[in-house]
Amino acid sequence: MSKGRVLMAMSGGLDSSVAAMMLINEGYELVGITMKTWEYAQGEIPDKETGCCSLDSINDARQLAVSMGFPHYVLDIRDEFEKYIVTDFIDEYLKGRTPNPCVLCNTHIKWGALLKRAEQLDCQFIATGHYAQVRRENGRMVLSRGVDKDKDQSYVLWGLPQEFLEKTIFPLGGYAKPEIREMAREAGFHDIAGKRESYEICFIPDNDYRGFLKKQVPGLEENPGEGDFVDKEGNVLGKHKGYPFYTIGQRKGLNVALGEPVYVSKIFPETNTIVLGKRQDTLSTKFSVSGFNPIKYASLPSQLDTFVKIRYKDPGHPATIISDPEESVLHVKLHEPVSAVTPGQSAVFYDGKDVIGGGFIENARF
Repeated sequence: MSKGRVLMAMSGGLDSSVAAMMLINEGYELVGITMKTWEYAQGEIPDKETGCCSLDSINDARQLAVSMGFPHYVLDIRDEFEKYIVTDFIDEYLKGRTPNPCVLCNTHIKWGALLKRAEQLDCQFIATGHYAQVRRENGRMVLSRGVDKDKDQSYVLWGLPQEFLEKTIFPLGGYAKPEIREMAREAGFHDIAGKRESYEICFIPDNDYRGFLKKQVPGLEENPGEGDFVDKEGNVLGKHKGYPFYTIGQRKGLNVALGEPVYVSKIFPETNTIVLGKRQDTLSTKFSVSGFNPIKYASLPSQLDTFVKIRYKDPGHPATIISDPEESVLHVKLHEPVSAVTPGQSAVFYDGKDVIGGGFIENARF
C-alpha cells in the first residue's frame, strides 16, 4: 500500500533528486514537477549544476523521474515570478533596501504553485529538497533546523503558513550533505552525486545584481546617477555611482581612500546620499520587524528571549522580542551590538532548533 501520493519539486540537482529516491524507498507514490521561473537571455544560461530553470536542469529532472518510474511535469510560472519576485527585488533596491527574493519566492510563488498543482494531480503532500524539518506539536506545525548546520535552510522558509507546512515533507532534514551525496553514489547516480553547490540568486547566475538592475531599469545609471558619500556629520567624502548599487555594511568597491576601512552605514534614497563610517557605525542594538509570521506559537508574549538570525549565513545572536498587540511591528532588542542589520533582509527567530517565526527587518538603530 502506498503511504500517499506526493508532488515532488525537482530542480534537477542533487538534493531534490535524492529526496525523490528516499520517498520512493519509503513507499510513497511520486509525481515529479519542475518549475520554470525565469527565461535567461542568450549568453547567461547557468551551468546545469546550479539546478535552476535551464533546459539541462529540466532534462536532468525528467530523466531521473523516468528512470525511477514516476511521471514528471514542467510548470511554467515565469509570469508570476517576474511580476512578484523580480519586481519586488528591483523595487526594494530602489528604496535603498536589500531584498530577500528566496523567502518571497518560497512563500508566495513556489509553495502556492505546488499546492495548487498537487490538488489537481490528487497529491496529498508536496516535498522539496530543503534541509529543514517539520513536525506537529501542540496542535501546530513546527519548522525546525536541518541536522546539517552548514546546509540548514529553515531561514528561507519562515514565511510558510501553517496550512502550507501541514502538507509539506522535507526528506533531507535529518541528514548531512555528505550522506546525501553518498546515497546518490550508492544508487548509481554518480553524475548527480558530483554536482556542485550554487548559492547565487536563481535569476542572477553571475551574482552581479548591479548589472541585473542596470539591464532591468533603463537609465538607472543616469537617474539617480552619481551622489555623495558623506560621513555622519554630513561632510562629503567622495562620489558614488548611485544609491541602488550599495548595501548596508558594504566595504568593498567604495573607491574612497580615507586611510582606514569604511563601511556603508546608512542609505538615503530621497537625496541619493550614502553615509560611510567605521565598523562601529554599522552596529545596532535595536530594530523592528514587519510582516511577522508565527510558526511555533500562535501568539507571542509581551517579551520573549530568543536567538535571531539577520541573514542566511549569520551565526545568530541572543535577543529579546518585544510584542505589543496594538502595534503592527515587533521590536527586537539585541543583547549585544550587531553589525549590518539591513532593512529588507529577514529576521528569523529560534527557540533552540525550532523556528518561532520571522519577518522583514525595518529601521535599525544603536
